[in-house]
Amino acid sequence: MVPSRWQRRQGAVAGEEGFSVIGSAEKIHWLIYGLLALGALCILPFFGAEATPPAAFFELFSGERSLSAEILLHHRFPRVLLAFICGMGLAACGAALQVMLENPLAEPFVLGIAGCAAVGASMALSFPVWLVYCGPFSSVQILAFAGSLMAVGLSLKLASRFGGAAETVILAGVTVNILCGALMMLIRYFVDPSRLVVMDRWLMGGLDVVGWDSLMAMFPFVIIGSLLLFPLGPALNLMAVDPVLARAHGVPVSRVRLRICLATGCLVGAAVAFSGPIGFVGLIIPQAVRRISGPDMRTGLFFSALAGGAFLAFCDMLARTLVAPTEMPVGILTAVIGGPVFLRMLWKRSL
Repeated sequence: MVPSRWQRRQGAVAGEEGFSVIGSAEKIHWLIYGLLALGALCILPFFGAEATPPAAFFELFSGERSLSAEILLHHRFPRVLLAFICGMGLAACGAALQVMLENPLAEPFVLGIAGCAAVGASMALSFPVWLVYCGPFSSVQILAFAGSLMAVGLSLKLASRFGGAAETVILAGVTVNILCGALMMLIRYFVDPSRLVVMDRWLMGGLDVVGWDSLMAMFPFVIIGSLLLFPLGPALNLMAVDPVLARAHGVPVSRVRLRICLATGCLVGAAVAFSGPIGFVGLIIPQAVRRISGPDMRTGLFFSALAGGAFLAFCDMLARTLVAPTEMPVGILTAVIGGPVFLRMLWKRSL
């Protein structure tokens, strides 16, 4: 039966209303995540072992600056921005990997990035002769980032050897992590016991790298990783339905997977190199965003990035204030907060 002109018109109006509702919800979500990120960047720098008065911000534009203003400019602002960038990269890469690997439990460290980065950093921390600087980079950051890229390359090589399917990428990452764990135990066996404390502190994850120089050193890798990752939203939407369907619609699935892995190497590698391995951000934030805002990856990547940055900045603020004047490794807090939240998600999903 052919629908009449009136029925076609009513259907068109209903469709326009549906798209209007979706567009309004999307705008509300953009507003919420944007305000969340802006609030984290603007408010959290004033919290720490000692709260900084808001008047210190206005002193930055005057000729004379107090000690509070100097701390705000040279320590608090770069630290909060570093936390936001690290959380952004971890969450956005986690969202992309969960679609690429067809596994909601996937996270950025599934490719072995944390393990290889830990081996590189441990080698630099364990043997003082390697503790050198190359411009704004320390040997810890250089070797940790090199280990991250090596992990991505090794995982991709192993996966391509066995067909390049999603499950082979996961198995390759697990294999790399096991090998790195064995190397870590070997390093710990031979290292001077006095260096173990420094190694363990780095492995807990921390954002105590302060100063604009270290932050500026991250930006090239963050920009490259972002340019590789964020335009992939439409392709990820098709891959989430079925990789075969995505290929039928002209999506180069193998090339998209390669870009995601390279972006993960840049974004997560830079984050791990400067802050150590920080878990759960790339696991729970994408899932929470998907539950709140839906599965559309065109916006999901950006929403995950904004929420992940705000979440890690908030956790770092707690790490600075809960046990003041000392400081707690932020990796402990993300695990304490993220673990129960993730278990609750799993529990609700199983019901």
